[in-house]
Amino acid sequence: MPTSKNGSQQFESTLERDLMYILKFDFQVDQFIAQPVTINYIDKLGTPRTYTPDLIIYYRQDLPESKTKRPTLCEVKYKDDLCQNFREYHRKFRAAMRYAKEREWSFKVYTEEHIRTPYLANAKFLLPYLNIQADEAMLTSILTRLEDMRETDPQNLIASMFSDKWNQAKLLPYLWYLIALRSIGTNLMQPLTMTSRIWHKYE
Repeated sequence: MPTSKNGSQQFESTLERDLMYILKFDFQVDQFIAQPVTINYIDKLGTPRTYTPDLIIYYRQDLPESKTKRPTLCEVKYKDDLCQNFREYHRKFRAAMRYAKEREWSFKVYTEEHIRTPYLANAKFLLPYLNIQADEAMLTSILTRLEDMRETDPQNLIASMFSDKWNQAKLLPYLWYLIALRSIGTNLMQPLTMTSRIWHKYE
């Protein structure tokens, strides 16, 4: 998984890959590292074992929204696997919780219920738009028009700026870019469509 936050990271399942998409898109995340530590623990038979969690997530300290968030050590498991093998995983997770607490981190287990949501679909859709070459004049025009409208949807916003379909199509990538940057507000927990509510984010 290539990422500008801290280089490429390896994933072991498509579910772990999908969590990485979310972390790449989350502006509060400073970096994430795959298989960051190995933890010693004792299994139910008294045998020494080791456990390597999937990821550690570090949050940005320069933002009010995330400066109090502690690093999160995390494991990614499918819900069925977690339920069927909980006894096996219990000691591993308990050791990870203890390890994290000693370092003032937190420990969390992510399943598909946390990861495979409309937010993931939106993250996958919007991430490529962060790489486009921005046209500052176009971006300013969109934000100015949205400020006048206060709240609308992508379909009506672009229609209010251009009447012909060609120019509307040219405008649309810049609108998605601004949404990906969080310069335009919308509910990313709901599927993003041409009729989603969007609004101007006043400073």
